[in-house]
Amino acid sequence: MIFSTSEENYIKSIFHLQQFAELVNTNALATEMNTRAASVTDMLKKLKTKKLVQYEKYQGCKLTEVGKKVALAIVRKHRLWELFLVDKLRFDWDSVHPIAEELEHISSEELVNKLSDFLGNPSFDPHGDPIPDKNGKIPLLNQQCLSDIPIKKIVTISSVSNQSAQMLEMLKHYHIVLGTQIMILKKFEFDGSSEIKVIKKNVCIISEQVTKNLFVHDIQKKK
Repeated sequence: MIFSTSEENYIKSIFHLQQFAELVNTNALATEMNTRAASVTDMLKKLKTKKLVQYEKYQGCKLTEVGKKVALAIVRKHRLWELFLVDKLRFDWDSVHPIAEELEHISSEELVNKLSDFLGNPSFDPHGDPIPDKNGKIPLLNQQCLSDIPIKKIVTISSVSNQSAQMLEMLKHYHIVLGTQIMILKKFEFDGSSEIKVIKKNVCIISEQVTKNLFVHDIQKKK
């Protein structure tokens, strides 16, 4: 079944919002979609008719199994295109999201599967987000938030939850990308900021907000 770009955008947004709540509030969805609540209600009624969401007025909505399958296919395309743009076309990781937003609506399943094969059937995109496989299975992430890591531990950046262009631009300025090894040198009680050492690079101070949006793995003891 073919869906409109608008329908797919709603399905994907509901999928992401469901990571935080089983039922998605209409107002939260309106904020996410940058539209009026009345427009959201109209779209939810349409998606319910197509058996993509469960929706009752004043109670919120959630994806059906069919809707979840559609959402995972959209997310898969988006993240594969981001990886292609960064790895093969050498785009910066802070500039690929809006391009992938357009490419994710290409409906050819054959193209998406060939793209995945071309990239080596990757498990993660350039920001560390898991890429669903063609059956909708998502790789598990074994990682911790940087804000929970004690000082004097070497860790490896595995993903970034806030993927705004401004955030990614700042991380690039400090030479922080996926795979970068860092160590927290000091945590400041005054504002929650942290002094960190980017291994083989620089020492810098990042805010508490940044530490809460960086995730790491491979925790090691300092030698």
